[in-house]
Amino acid sequence: MSESFRVTLWGVRGSYPSPGPKTAGIGGNTPCVEVRAGKHLIILDAGTGIIQLGNALVTQHQADKTPITATLLFTHTHHDHTQGFPFFKPLYFQTTTLSVFGPRTLEEDLHEVLSRAMLPPVFPITLDQLPCVRNMRNLGESETVVLNAENSEPQVIAGRLPPALHAPTNVLIHAFRSYAHPQGVYVYRIEYDGKAVVYATDTEGYVGGDQRLIRFARDATLLIHDSQYTEPEYTSTFSSKQGWGHSTWRMAINVAQAAQVKQLVLFHHDPEHSDEMLEHVEKEARAIFPATRLAREGMTVEL
Repeated sequence: MSESFRVTLWGVRGSYPSPGPKTAGIGGNTPCVEVRAGKHLIILDAGTGIIQLGNALVTQHQADKTPITATLLFTHTHHDHTQGFPFFKPLYFQTTTLSVFGPRTLEEDLHEVLSRAMLPPVFPITLDQLPCVRNMRNLGESETVVLNAENSEPQVIAGRLPPALHAPTNVLIHAFRSYAHPQGVYVYRIEYDGKAVVYATDTEGYVGGDQRLIRFARDATLLIHDSQYTEPEYTSTFSSKQGWGHSTWRMAINVAQAAQVKQLVLFHHDPEHSDEMLEHVEKEARAIFPATRLAREGMTVEL
């Protein structure tokens, strides 16, 4: 197949943005990942990284006049995964079409939660005043989002997929809800042309490994996994991070090894970790699992 399958990282930090000289090399924006699968644009989360992605999309749109069409998937609605959404420039173009999916959280619909992030007096306009075309809905764990070459609009299929939809030209997006983070979080698996990327941010490892995640990530081409803490931070007697819903880089490696993934990207870096410190983590991680890289803003992985 001639169509490409690639992943570009626009925001790689967790918790809150951390600009400055100590983080400039790896990047200080909060989570946003762009996936290009054939003709389809898929965006994972809308932290502050989505602002620069939006700028790039608008520049391309102004050059070629092609309307912007994208599928946006939220893992959850904590601030660091939504705070860039109101500043995503394609939202302000009438020609933009955005299909938005995510989990229902605390009995609240995705639309309701995002609406509160764009509500005067904390933001000048409301979500419903945006001029773009928006299709927004909750996504259930038993549902699969299907994107095909003939139809730019996503199909949502409940239950087992008909065999015809497993065609290599289709993009299949699966999700499962992990409760290894406060209020729960969706993990996504995007499959295309016999390859797969798994996005597992804001998840905490279990003793013996998260077996559901390991099964979900089995044989993935690329696993993007939360790695916010070091072992000393996670187990510290005075300031333990256990139960906070994030992993150590060793937990990420455990999943990668058990699932037999081909590449691992360490993601959701702690905002207080400097570039120098993270590069040391990368060196240690690669000594255990050589196909490991740090998530860096602007990095693209061809699958």
